[in-house]
Amino acid sequence: MPEPARIAIDLGAESCRVSMLRWHPSGPRFEIVYRIPNGPVHRGNTMHWPLDTILAGLEEGLRRAAETATEGIASIAVDGWSVDYVRLGPDGRPLRPPFCYRDERTEAVKQATDKRIPPQEFFARTGALPHRINTVYQLLADSEAGIDAHAPWVMLPEYILRWLGGRRVAEHTNATHTGLVSLKTGDWDAELFQLLGLSFEAAPPIVRAGAVVGKLQGPLASLAAFRDTLLIAPACHDTASAIAGIPSSLDSTLYICSGTWSLVGTLISGPITTREAFDAHYTNLGAAGGSLCFHSIVNGMWLLKQCMDAWSAEGRAWKIEDLIAQAAKASFPGIIDVDAEPLLLDSGMPERINHQLSLRGLATIPDVAGNEPAFARVIFESLADRYAIALASLEHLLGRKLDRIHILGGASRNKLLTELTEQRTQRPVEIGHPESSTIGNFAVQLAASESNGQPVAAEAIRKWAAVLSRS
Repeated sequence: MPEPARIAIDLGAESCRVSMLRWHPSGPRFEIVYRIPNGPVHRGNTMHWPLDTILAGLEEGLRRAAETATEGIASIAVDGWSVDYVRLGPDGRPLRPPFCYRDERTEAVKQATDKRIPPQEFFARTGALPHRINTVYQLLADSEAGIDAHAPWVMLPEYILRWLGGRRVAEHTNATHTGLVSLKTGDWDAELFQLLGLSFEAAPPIVRAGAVVGKLQGPLASLAAFRDTLLIAPACHDTASAIAGIPSSLDSTLYICSGTWSLVGTLISGPITTREAFDAHYTNLGAAGGSLCFHSIVNGMWLLKQCMDAWSAEGRAWKIEDLIAQAAKASFPGIIDVDAEPLLLDSGMPERINHQLSLRGLATIPDVAGNEPAFARVIFESLADRYAIALASLEHLLGRKLDRIHILGGASRNKLLTELTEQRTQRPVEIGHPESSTIGNFAVQLAASESNGQPVAAEAIRKWAAVLSRS
């Protein structure tokens, strides 16, 4: 009897994917079964995620997987971006489409909260950098949006698991992004909930990566392949899942998870919450297997995506490969601060970039046909420079040198950005698997199947990541 297949669902800000792992005589191999375009949608003055569209696409992907996997499907696990969540009504259905973290509703809430609890105190308690997109500020903003502040909530990847039939949980790597998890206990900080006036009862219980949260239920469960399918919480945060997908040890290694955001850091065994770490914008977040991801959150390929969307709307569409090739030959006026607040917002990105160039006394780039590669070159040069700054500050905080850089994520296929990163950091760069989050998702599922209900060990995850990276 062949080994049953497994499914990884990866929720991305630009696309959501259903991937399937199957066993062949030569070993395990996985492939993307179905891909769903994704992106935030404007609804009046707010931004939200098209949840119904995402769910319909995932159901289609799962049905296609079931048609193929006659050997059966042992488990499904879901990872995705952090901080966003779904509020549930008494019937268990969403009260409304979930807000996108880029919605500006949290700006005033963040400013008001900072007056009550200083940001460094937040950082010392939770290890999470108090960024305005964090779940805590979104939860506080709900009452102003007319949303029941006592309604139970669940973060997006875990919501998908619940939609499939699992119980409502928060997986630890994802929960740490809320800004509400205590560094001391690894559980929700009940006192912080009380200080902020948040409903503690509305929060889901925290589980660790690899926890089985139920069995597939509903119409999909009637399909032969899904009759005995377990639902597993992997490292539900996609970055933690991507790092779990790295087959080698990360000792003396800087990782760069380069996608919509760039996350630049390394794994550490214990939190660093010094004033220096806070000032350098580093954050301590959960990793699969018990360690911590210690990284700086840097703006990423969002900048280029926003530019390309703006150009496409004007009839100046580019293929990403062509744009990168032309950018390699383009002249550019200089670099900008990619983390400037206006660059975190959507729409009008070429104009925003020109404004940042002007603030630095640099020439602007006319936003006309033919100049798109110059904008791209500014973005890539600026990202590489920011990576070098992050590396220097990280080495200072750790008190030791990091010898190499491991880039993973979709932008790992950007040869120009990789070369610029090597030049500015003076470190060798190795390229990770472009689907590292999927590998990490599967690796946690497989390690969990061997753990007999015990916490999943980092070594077991790394073992499976090595096997899957070769598939």
